Amino acid sequence: MCAAKVLFITGTDTDVGKTVVACGLLSAFNQAGYTTAALKPVAAGAEQIGATLINADAENLQHFASVSLPYGAVNPYVFPDAVAPHIAADNRGQVLTVAKLKEASQAALRAHADYLVVEGAGGWLVPLNEQETLADFAMTITAEVILVVGLKLGCINHALLSEQAVRASGLKVVGWVANHISPAMPESAANVEALRTHLAAPLLGEVAYMPEADSTAIGASLDLSSLISA
Repeated sequence: MCAAKVLFITGTDTDVGKTVVACGLLSAFNQAGYTTAALKPVAAGAEQIGATLINADAENLQHFASVSLPYGAVNPYVFPDAVAPHIAADNRGQVLTVAKLKEASQAALRAHADYLVVEGAGGWLVPLNEQETLADFAMTITAEVILVVGLKLGCINHALLSEQAVRASGLKVVGWVANHISPAMPESAANVEALRTHLAAPLLGEVAYMPEADSTAIGASLDLSSLISA
């Protein structure tokens, strides 16, 4: 059983800022006086550092969590190829399953923290194998879901479909974050307002475009009140 409240961070797509928002959440909870742990159960795209494969996103999560866990506990499955996780695993002769990910994630799941922030890979329904997805993993750890919406053309549809899919899985979207991933998206304010209108979950914060991401600043801009009171 997980000792912490589990928040699973998913996105409307890949490269929408899940990691910087996840690190921002860790920073915000830390600043509010809560203890935090981090988990990225599977990562694809890593650099060989000594004898260890290191994924930069997982390393950032490890850095921002207040509970210190070894890298392998934060990111138990890591592959060098920056492709879909099930393909990256297959390229290395491995098969990913929900059971394997959950077993390998026990150190993080049992961490003595108030909040465990879990970052997915890509969007909600990224496959692990021919039958299971990362959504199935989120379901097995009874997570609450935070949706990172990368603001770009098509994001409204992607966000609504993602929220609908999470609800269909039996989990709850407890909040969403609007992330300005482009410096010049047309009608960005109108898009955010449309998302506010159509998404059932509350907006936790709007992240301004940053050429160099600053998760501490992002954390300071997030409203945690609905997460803490839930």
